[in-house]
Amino acid sequence: MKNQLTTERILSIDALRGITIGVMIFVNELAGVQGVPAWMKHMPASADAMTFVDAVFPAFLFIVGMSVPFALNNRIAKGDNLLALQGHILFRTLGLIVLGVFMVNAEGGYNEAAMGMSIYLWELLFYVAVILVWNTYRFKQAIAGYILRGIGVAGLIVLASLYRGGEDGTGYLTPQWWGILGLIGWAYFASVTLYQLWQGRLAGMVAMSILCTVIYILGKTPAVATLPAWHWITALGGHAAHTSIVLNGIILALLFFDRGTVKSERRRFMEAAVFTLVLFVAGFALRPVYEISKIRATPTWCMYSSAFCCILFMVLYELVDRRKVKGWLGFLMPAAANPLLTYIVPFIIYALLGLCHLAWPALFHQGAYGIVWSVVFAVAVMAVVPVLNRVGIKLRL
Repeated sequence: MKNQLTTERILSIDALRGITIGVMIFVNELAGVQGVPAWMKHMPASADAMTFVDAVFPAFLFIVGMSVPFALNNRIAKGDNLLALQGHILFRTLGLIVLGVFMVNAEGGYNEAAMGMSIYLWELLFYVAVILVWNTYRFKQAIAGYILRGIGVAGLIVLASLYRGGEDGTGYLTPQWWGILGLIGWAYFASVTLYQLWQGRLAGMVAMSILCTVIYILGKTPAVATLPAWHWITALGGHAAHTSIVLNGIILALLFFDRGTVKSERRRFMEAAVFTLVLFVAGFALRPVYEISKIRATPTWCMYSSAFCCILFMVLYELVDRRKVKGWLGFLMPAAANPLLTYIVPFIIYALLGLCHLAWPALFHQGAYGIVWSVVFAVAVMAVVPVLNRVGIKLRL
């Protein structure tokens, strides 16, 4: 890579990741609550608007981008050659896509009678397999870890073969849509590939972010969308939009932490502020044609979301890394270090409740009580993660 990144751990990136995943758990639980303000829900596809809920997914994408330069440089520093590095990237991408497809198929479209088992049992067995495959093992004999991973992979294959969907039960596990993790996987793969092709150059990342926006716009142009030969451009539109957010995260990371050129912290903040302003202005300029919409993954939504992430990161960087106000990070760090584990814990809880024919009290799904419960649930899930870590469960893609 052409850039020279700082070797210091950037706690503000961890803080941003921890905050994002905590908010994600909160809003996912809140989604089932009735009688809450509109600004605490996703905006419908037809609306030209967004709430903080619509910024959670792009925040994940943005953090993936900020982490990419550090992750690749660290693997290279540890001795990974080109082949080993690409193998890691492909394995991580495949893992995210597989997880996304399994989780989406558990949400709907299944046929329990044809499967011969409860979907909740199927889900729980799936999460057991996930833990076996992606757990970080500390055995003295490495073979033990390989055996457990092999069992997990076999479990995933068996569960995929058992799955049946559709009213007649003849359907199989399919990407109805890629799921949140799958979408992150595709955006990660595209961004890492572009990052390597441009050898980590800032100008290249800016150019690729613009190109992703152009691809989305072309895909929505009637002259392109109606031509079968160019349908692939339309099909790539959503992935291109998500990739642009990851690339914007990479750009901000390079502005702050690439030490290839000597700059003062003040200069780096100024450049980041300019980048943020450009995102806002570009989003504002495109809004008359491409409204703000998470569901449609419009360029305006991508740019506004990226700009908000830039602002939040700059605040956290000033507070945590420069002023050393970090005592409050203790609660967030386990979730920040274990995002996949934290993400699946609520789904494991839901599957257990379903299998036992239990449900939260109806009061937890109404108004202010539901909001309070969603906060409690998010805090409880994040508190469970360090407990799981202590018993040896730490997932890493």
